[in-house]
Amino acid sequence: MEKDCLFCKIAHGEASTEFLYENERLVVFKDIKPHAPIHLLIVPKEHIRSINDLTEANRGIISEMIMIAKEMAKKMSVSESGYKLLFNVESGGGQAIFHLHLHLMGGWKR
Repeated sequence: MEKDCLFCKIAHGEASTEFLYENERLVVFKDIKPHAPIHLLIVPKEHIRSINDLTEANRGIISEMIMIAKEMAKKMSVSESGYKLLFNVESGGGQAIFHLHLHLMGGWKR
């Protein structure tokens, strides 16, 4: 855990956030500045700074994040209507918190 990392603090229960899902490797919670009616963050408990910092050992967490996103989309009733999955990478790619996380966004009306 990184001492000053907000997502490390959230993932390890040191900041008050309601988890919609949790297991031994990751947590899911609502984005506090949503860009969609449904906007969740899928966050590993292990501190990985960004996609650029992934190693071969991290392959499993990426696939798990995507599979949990699929489950959460179904739970939030957006799996049939559609949703986006998004990784922002580095500040030029929109990453504001430097702890790997996957955005799940959906719920827009057509």
